[in-house]
Amino acid sequence: MFQDPGSPDHPGAQLEPAVGYVCQRCTACCKWPGEVRLDDHEIPRLAAALNLTELEFIERYTRLRTNRQGLSLVEKPGHECIMLDGQACRIHPVKPAQCGGFPTRWNFPGWREICQAVPAAGGRVG
Repeated sequence: MFQDPGSPDHPGAQLEPAVGYVCQRCTACCKWPGEVRLDDHEIPRLAAALNLTELEFIERYTRLRTNRQGLSLVEKPGHECIMLDGQACRIHPVKPAQCGGFPTRWNFPGWREICQAVPAAGGRVG
């Protein structure tokens, strides 16, 4: 079964297919506990954005996913994404598909209370 890389398994997701959201870069989702899954094709561009080799990037910033089915970004001790630097993402221009999919393609219960994303005019935003 195909699974959208921007849609982590989450039975509580509150998806509205006709509505898309525009990120306001509030970083609330970057502080939410959970895995940021990486697909193999994302690793070269993430490494390049940080001026690292792929191996350096993998060793420094990834770990084996909980389900042992690939890699995810490591988290800081408080569950913040390792790429969050203050209120900015170090890899925003090349962020993983999972990050780009929030909250339109995936979200979690209570996301509206912490996320500042606004509905997009004309519907779905990818």
